[in-house]
Amino acid sequence: MKYFQSQMKQLVKENKELQINLKELMKEHALEKTFALKALYHSEVADGGKYQSAYQALDQPKG
Repeated sequence: MKYFQSQMKQLVKENKELQINLKELMKEHALEKTFALKALYHSEVADGGKYQSAYQALDQPKG
């Protein structure tokens, strides 16, 4: 499964728990949003994570 920033932004936008996790990551590790999104992807989505099916359900970007 491939990381798409637009897809990850959409997933976070639709999920309150992920919004909270993203803000905590950014604050705790002093990360910019783009890096925090990618870290969140690897911890919550990739490799059978809790939100993998929701991420896959989002439309894949064309290209």
